[in-house]
Amino acid sequence: MKRRDFVIAVPAMAALPAVAQQQFARTQDVAPLIAKLANGVKPEAGGVEVELPAVAENGNSVPIKVKVPSPMTEADHVSAIHIIADRNPRSLVATFNLGPGSGRAEIATRIRLAGSQRLTVLAALSGNRYRISQQDVLVTSAACLDDSL
Repeated sequence: MKRRDFVIAVPAMAALPAVAQQQFARTQDVAPLIAKLANGVKPEAGGVEVELPAVAENGNSVPIKVKVPSPMTEADHVSAIHIIADRNPRSLVATFNLGPGSGRAEIATRIRLAGSQRLTVLAALSGNRYRISQQDVLVTSAACLDDSL
């Protein structure tokens, strides 16, 4: 291979993951999943604090922290926190079950993301109440993609 051919080929190969990310990880409609998790109740916007980097260099390990202000008493508590990613092969990334004994409605973890997308966090509260928050994240190197294609 000549040097000139190499200089032309390398940038084309570097752009391949971005093309694969757009082609194979399409945005899914997560509204039916949210409706199922919320038992058909329309979630109230806000009331969920999400800490997520605006840009994640690697989709294999993206840190996320979720906090839902709640007294965490028997009468008023957060029972579950769901993390939903609309471009992952499996949209429901994680579910954390909580209760009054948890003390605080706060979780911190790392998740895999199949590229730049919108994350939705749904909090289930006692009394069949739900809160929802959404946040976009730009992923420069996607995860969750099948390399065998």
